[in-house]
Amino acid sequence: MAAAEAISIKELPREKLDNEKRRKKKESVILEKVIKHSLQSRLYTHIQLASKLSSGCDYSLFKDGIEPMWEDSRNKRGGRWLITLSKQQRHSDLDALWLETLLCLIGEAFDEYSEEVCGAVINIRAKGDKIAIWTRETENREAVTHIGKVYKERLGLSSKVVIGYQAHADTATKSSSLSKNKFVV
Repeated sequence: MAAAEAISIKELPREKLDNEKRRKKKESVILEKVIKHSLQSRLYTHIQLASKLSSGCDYSLFKDGIEPMWEDSRNKRGGRWLITLSKQQRHSDLDALWLETLLCLIGEAFDEYSEEVCGAVINIRAKGDKIAIWTRETENREAVTHIGKVYKERLGLSSKVVIGYQAHADTATKSSSLSKNKFVV
């Protein structure tokens, strides 16, 4: 067996050489998929933590081609699951909650309803910070409530904590603090 390992590719018969090329090509495709995930994790390691951002800054992660704006055609009829954090939570909870939010998006944690998720936004503000997952269709109650339940569970929030879902149409016409929750979990 050791002798077979020592044979160089040049010494292999043509058929074995072709098989070796196919195997390596297949390995490179698999490796490319792994590298993409690895690059995503390295990107997160090198970007500034949300808790270190200045007041007024926003971070967002959206699917390719979707802008983090209500006016985007894929967001227009949607809404957001909103988590509001106090100033004190910035140093204790913010980074962990934002990381878990990103992992939910990257890992498509919402099962068959992951296609309904457009992206996520974090807003750093002096009064308190906000994290939101944006969905594309407010009227798809089943999908929206499933996403909210899974999200709350993944964040490890207690059953006493209530998070609300607001339609973009409502928050576009009112300040977000006055917007009524369409759903709660």
